[in-house]
Amino acid sequence: MKKTPRLRNVNKSIPPYPLNNFRHDFPYLLGREIVYLLASKGRAVIEGSEWEEIFAHCIGANWKPSNVGLDDVVFGNTAWGAKTVKSSVKDFRNLKKVRLISGRNSIVYSYGGTIDINSDPTKTGEQVLEIWNERVSSIREKYKNLRTVVLVKSDDLTQIAVFEHETIRFDNELYDFSWNKNGNLEGYDKNTLNKKFTWQPHGSQFTIIEEVPEQILVLKIRQPEVLDKDKILGIIGFDNSWVTIERKL
Repeated sequence: MKKTPRLRNVNKSIPPYPLNNFRHDFPYLLGREIVYLLASKGRAVIEGSEWEEIFAHCIGANWKPSNVGLDDVVFGNTAWGAKTVKSSVKDFRNLKKVRLISGRNSIVYSYGGTIDINSDPTKTGEQVLEIWNERVSSIREKYKNLRTVVLVKSDDLTQIAVFEHETIRFDNELYDFSWNKNGNLEGYDKNTLNKKFTWQPHGSQFTIIEEVPEQILVLKIRQPEVLDKDKILGIIGFDNSWVTIERKL
């Protein structure tokens, strides 16, 4: 039999861990970060940049906020875009789909001209997807592996879920596009007839609907007591000498 040659650079393309196969201590590191956030903030709010930083810390990666939004977290040859989304589903083990805001795809900026909702939706859909595809390609030139890590959160952050999916290019020929009654562009999978994309002409917001994988991490978080501000300031020894008035109003 003909032998397959061994190449020195084959292993360089292996990601740090298989998709959604987080290391054993990841849930506890993540839970610790969420509890600290709740205790220190005093309100159940986690912004996108906070999730990027928390995820990077939990997997030992570098947090590098990106303008593109697809490579905010970097670990060797792998990059992640990090997304947060709220869900009203009572039990996150029953999550099926999430809608992810995935950037602003301005066809006016990228292609010129104007937006006309009476124009051919197929052509507009092709342009919207091509903007996304170019972003993905530009990041894949630097990183062999590209993923999106999603934090699904309840209103009070007492329930969260985390999953990853590969960040890919989309073939516009696999989707049917049409304008809806609100003047937004929708893209439907030709095989399943399920909606996959929404694009809003005003603001150019691009949304991707993602299937939630079976291998999803779901955590319940106990609400901590909010840290007492005066006690914390006392512990660090704060007094008015810490404040210098540079200009008096």
